[in-house]
Amino acid sequence: MTTAMDHQRAERRAKERSATRASILDAARAVATREGARNLSLRGVAAEAGFAPAALYGYFRNKDELLVALAADDLSGVARAMRVATQDADGRLPLTAASSIALTFLRNTETMAAVSAALPSMAGDGEAERLFNGRLIAVLTALSEATGQKATGRAQQSDVVVLAAALAGLAMMGRAGRLDALGFSAEELLARLEARFGGEVRV
Repeated sequence: MTTAMDHQRAERRAKERSATRASILDAARAVATREGARNLSLRGVAAEAGFAPAALYGYFRNKDELLVALAADDLSGVARAMRVATQDADGRLPLTAASSIALTFLRNTETMAAVSAALPSMAGDGEAERLFNGRLIAVLTALSEATGQKATGRAQQSDVVVLAAALAGLAMMGRAGRLDALGFSAEELLARLEARFGGEVRV
């Protein structure tokens, strides 16, 4: 029979585990910022967090799982920022506002580029991957909301994926300096995406 005290202990352990996991992700973000996400190592993250390397294995099976969790955490923040930008746009080019947030994130962080090598080529059922997929859907939903149209059907959902892929491609070209080399600005291309995918201007 489970007592109230047992329940309190379980809640306390869950909170402690969640706090420790968050501190590991904070340490991973610090290491990734300093050394690059592609150079992330469990040993380096453990040293940054003040843990023995073996302690991290209780939270992440390997470097790839840690990187996927870090990217999922980043996606959560991006989705929130995109929603705020869409609301603050007050009907004036909300897709451009949300897309600018996504583009800035993709251009200025290496996490998403690095995680593409960490994710399995075939969809799996690991907890970190499920979390990443859920956060990715949140970003796609925020992007869909910024278009002013609900992506209820397959065609609309495909448009949102195409839009996200275009932003990822623009970020990659921008990071490599190719947009400048080709004579394009991100603002000009975001305006084209707004014209193609944006909904009617809302007031």
